[in-house]
Formats: sequence, C-alpha cells, structure tokens
Amino acid sequence: MKITKSEFSVSSATVSQCPKDTKPEYAFIGRSNVGKSSLINMLCNHKGLAKTSATPGKTLLINHFIINNEWYLVDLPGYGYAKRSKTQRDKLQQMISSYMLQRRQLTNVFILIDIRLEPQQIDREFIDWLGKSQVPFALVFTKADKLAPTKMKQAAEAYMEKLEDTWEILPPYFITSAEKGYGRDEILDYIEQINKEISQEG
Repeated sequence: MKITKSEFSVSSATVSQCPKDTKPEYAFIGRSNVGKSSLINMLCNHKGLAKTSATPGKTLLINHFIINNEWYLVDLPGYGYAKRSKTQRDKLQQMISSYMLQRRQLTNVFILIDIRLEPQQIDREFIDWLGKSQVPFALVFTKADKLAPTKMKQAAEAYMEKLEDTWEILPPYFITSAEKGYGRDEILDYIEQINKEISQEG
C-alpha cells in the first residue's frame, strides 16, 4: 500500500465523539515510551503527524488520522504510565476499554512492544484481555534497530513462545524500527489485505 495522504481528523475524549462514518479503523497502543508516535509517523511517511514527546504519556485522547481517505489510523493513549494519578489512570483505562469493546469500526489493534525488554506483565494482561474480548490484534515489536539483526528475530520468537502457554493460535507479529523504516511495508500490506477482504464482504 502506498500512503499518498495522511491527515489529522479528530481527538475524542469518549467513543461517542469519534467519527460517525463507517471506515475501518486500525488502533495503535502500547506502554508509555514504546515509540508509538515515531512508528505512526514512519508508517505514514509524515514527520510530525503524531506528536512525539520526550515526556512519556502525552496522548490522553483517542486521536483519529484519516489515511488515503479510505481508513483511519487511531492513536490511543499509552497504558501503565506510573506518574499519572490513579484517577487519571482509571479514566484512561475506561476510555480505552470502551473504545475497544464498543467501536464497531475497529478492525484491528496493533499492540506495540519494546523488543529490547523482557515480557512485561502489563502487556501480557492487555494481550490476554483482548483475546478474551475477541478483539482482533497483532503485535508490533518496536526499536529493533537497537539490536543486532540475529537478536531481533530471536527476541521476537522468544516473546511469541511465551504466549503459547495460553494461546493455541498465536497472533501475527511485526518487527519494526521507526529509525530505519523496518516493518513499514509489512504492516501496510497487512492493513491493505484486511481492507480488501472488508470491501469484498461489503
């Protein structure tokens, strides 16, 4: 897929404020500081589309970006940012879960995981919750340029193996680097393939 047009559409504090049309939506989420904004900008080849920040936990709303006038890329708040108050964390969690469970246009969730870290319980809980809630998702390993090429694949495979304790069928996964552009074509091709299936069904 070639992205010829990507622009900010709307920020919403609740699901009811999200766009009213029926275009498919692909949501990106991960722990704070996982490199989400950088990845979104790399995918869209549009520097500054999603605001990157040195301070983690800046995204507090559901941000919709319209891509090629055909589908939405949705930038969701990161989870697990310790410096937020419990009230704010609970409010964000409520917003994220209501979007995931109520938004009919949500087609796929991309969960971002820092490839350099040992599996984190908070990511695992989120992955398992999506599975139980029957929300389709894929894993996106970020910051792969920080590892040697052989180590990247090993780290991703080791992570996927750990999911086998509860997952019979493993979700798809992608290895990416916003710095080097790794994984861009694979993710965009995956989205294009799903969009084609949707239009054939429609």
